[in-house]
Amino acid sequence: MPLIDVVIPAFNEEESIAKVIAAIPSGLVQEVIVVNNNSTDQTAANARAAGATVLDEPNPGYGNACLKGIAYAAAKPTTTRPVILVFLDGDYSDYPEEMPLLVQPILDGHTDMVIGSRALGDREGGSMMPQQIFGNWLATTLLRWLYGASFTDLGPFRAIRFDALQQLGMRDRNYGWTVEMQAKAAKQKIRFTEVPVSYRKRIGVSKVSGTVKGSVMAGYKILFTIFKYL
Repeated sequence: MPLIDVVIPAFNEEESIAKVIAAIPSGLVQEVIVVNNNSTDQTAANARAAGATVLDEPNPGYGNACLKGIAYAAAKPTTTRPVILVFLDGDYSDYPEEMPLLVQPILDGHTDMVIGSRALGDREGGSMMPQQIFGNWLATTLLRWLYGASFTDLGPFRAIRFDALQQLGMRDRNYGWTVEMQAKAAKQKIRFTEVPVSYRKRIGVSKVSGTVKGSVMAGYKILFTIFKYL
């Protein structure tokens, strides 16, 4: 079994982070890496108590947290460096137990990147705000028109071969992270696919879609990123 690591960006997720870690299938993953992204609660302590490696990233931003996790994985000795890196959120909206569905197409050699699509899967009512649903539709439509890439979602639950991830040269430090990965994968002809995943209401209030400011800033950054990498 190729080595698989999980990166979980987490900002003030003290109520959910231990549930997320506990739901990751045992025996599948080498290391669970929680990146504590400037939390002011007990996120780091709860993650550590649940058995995760905790990294501190004081600079706010989803992309900053993901980049921290990538840098940690890249610094590992060759013998323990992951072959596959999985990303998921720390709010318990994703179903970590579905991780085998995400990594199997990569293990089979059919693809290099897998996006967990909430649009194709079983989504609990109210788990995505109307602005999220519209934003996903608009972004994926633009990716199809401008990049010829058939995506249905910008879902955070995703898996990618680590060598392919390094090839992408990820840069975004906040809201544009997910769409940057997908746009660059399409542009660089990295093989990708989607699998349906389940999605539920998160624990706590979203820092992005839960506020008007967060929704507007995320929407702007996503559109900016799509055009930036054309």
